[in-house]
Amino acid sequence: MSLFIENLSVHHGAIHAVNNVSFKVEKGQLAALIGANGAGKTTLLRTLSGLNKATHGKAHWNETNLLHEKPEQLVRHGVSHVSEGKSVIPELTVKENLEIGALWRRNKKEMVVSLNEVVELFPRLGERLEQRADTLSGGERQMLALGRSLMSKPQLLLLDEPSLGLAPLVVEQIFQSIKDLTSSMGITVLLVEQNAMGALKIADIGIVLNLGSIAVTGDASALIADPQVRAAYLGY
Repeated sequence: MSLFIENLSVHHGAIHAVNNVSFKVEKGQLAALIGANGAGKTTLLRTLSGLNKATHGKAHWNETNLLHEKPEQLVRHGVSHVSEGKSVIPELTVKENLEIGALWRRNKKEMVVSLNEVVELFPRLGERLEQRADTLSGGERQMLALGRSLMSKPQLLLLDEPSLGLAPLVVEQIFQSIKDLTSSMGITVLLVEQNAMGALKIADIGIVLNLGSIAVTGDASALIADPQVRAAYLGY
């Protein structure tokens, strides 16, 4: 079981947002996709979740062709996408938001089990189940967005900038929760992040995008230790 990307390109007219990108993420691995603004990270993630159309190339999650399915079908194949900006429904309660994540599942008992798992992972959400989502802090909303995605029982989680706009201490908590998803739940994670160092510290592999193409890829700890990578992409 793995995420397999081969020569994937996404062109918007003359703009090559993603250009001949190839990489592989094994089951249960956490891959950090990093790079400057405009590098093509979000476009790549949206293409894998069915929101953007690829120009050419291949993208498979196990037996599922990610490029030929609608987003709602991909959820049924175990692919969940948490978009940038803490995507929750403000006027609904925490519990209602979480239940929406499991709408397509028929088994109510399984939904209850999933809800308990989310609350165990994010105890703060358990304390606020009846609160409206718009009363939560930024960090709590991000936890809710992650929790809602987990309600669909994903095997592959595509995360876009989960640390955006959060305080450093909250970022540490969010990153640790993401790491726990791979270590304790066996979920494969592709994490898009501007916080390159923070992402690489919790990742198994790192993929650096530059102007739509892969600049470097490899073991995350090796990338952190590489002076050229540090100078060019990590800012020190």
